[in-house]
Amino acid sequence: MPAFVIVGAQWGDEGKGKATDLLAEHIEYVVKFNGGNNAGHTVVIGNEKYALHLLPSGILTPGVIPVISNGVVIDLHVLFEELDALNARGIDTSKLRISANAHVITPYHISLDKTAERFLGKRAIGTTGRGIGPTYADKINRIGIRIQDLFDESILRQKVEAALVQKNQLLSKVYNRAAIRAEEIVAELLSYTDRLQPYVADTALELHQAIEAGKNVLFEGGQATMLDVDHGTYPFVTSSNATAGGAATGSGIGPGLFQNVIGIVKAYTTRVGAGPFPTELFDEWGELLRKTGHEYGTTTGRPRRCGWYDAPIARYSARINGLTDFVLTKLDVLTGIKEIPVCVAYEVDGKRVEEVPVSQSDFHHAIPIYENFPGWDEDITGCRTFEELPKNAQDYVRALEKMSNCRISAIGVGPARDATIVLHDMLG
Repeated sequence: MPAFVIVGAQWGDEGKGKATDLLAEHIEYVVKFNGGNNAGHTVVIGNEKYALHLLPSGILTPGVIPVISNGVVIDLHVLFEELDALNARGIDTSKLRISANAHVITPYHISLDKTAERFLGKRAIGTTGRGIGPTYADKINRIGIRIQDLFDESILRQKVEAALVQKNQLLSKVYNRAAIRAEEIVAELLSYTDRLQPYVADTALELHQAIEAGKNVLFEGGQATMLDVDHGTYPFVTSSNATAGGAATGSGIGPGLFQNVIGIVKAYTTRVGAGPFPTELFDEWGELLRKTGHEYGTTTGRPRRCGWYDAPIARYSARINGLTDFVLTKLDVLTGIKEIPVCVAYEVDGKRVEEVPVSQSDFHHAIPIYENFPGWDEDITGCRTFEELPKNAQDYVRALEKMSNCRISAIGVGPARDATIVLHDMLG
């Protein structure tokens, strides 16, 4: 069963794009199964850096068929802007497949997202303002616009008009904003149909046939476990299922067809937006991690919140996703730190808690309990085998592996495409 899943094991930005790119040469399909352009992957190939937001990172590997499946919400302006940018750099994008059942982000979704976030003030969630949440809300409320609707103007017009009946009341009477004209929305969406048509397919059927034929298919999750709408730090989460289970519902592939589930985890921890973050650092160490790790959002450019590695979160992710492997990224960022703290448990109301508390309030007030590990000063960016790493770096990795309840199968030691130490075959 040659179907594999990659998910983020923390709050996102762990380096999923690089991990996907690492495996892409052994893969025939790479599938994006959730989210939209509210997150991004940065992939470095030689001297070239590619920032991808909506497209699967496998699109950078010749011969790989990239797929945007039904669980994704699509901003068509962003899609074609991204395709044009890659085409201009000589990347072949012609093999892209887009599910006819994927939902479309419209201008009114973006307007509502930004307006509602401002309206919340201090209670704001910290969304990217890309219209992701409102689009998923329309999907659940059964008033969403799907890719296939763009090819029937009558149906498209009816759906847009029906959606705006409610939304214009909200915009004008609650948020004191101008109403949106249905005609303008319809005209903009129809302007994309000619370019869109060649990419649209029954992706669930094509992927199933590919797996049956023995082709390797990699499912690439957006965001991460702790941002999952069901299993993350709700309400400070995304609007989709970013865990491994989302790969099945977000693509139309039965869960029994998946073989390995690979979690991507940084050698420290970051998150963006609001919400609890027990190991967050507000001192010079946090700034050091941010500066050395270039911790600024691929999509928004906003600085990421930084903290030490959180082992209970890694264990939680291993359990929720059924992980078979971890890819540990950015180990090189820790070079030069004399002692590296790792959160091994929490203190909640004076009691030691070994796992992530089920209560959001408890997690918000959790105090990390640290164990310190000796650091290293040697440059590790040139290491390509585990044995080449300094002993303290080896010990750190082995300690994380043991306390995270999942084997570490690859280690990122730098931003370059080949700056990875592979310990185990993750597709075997």
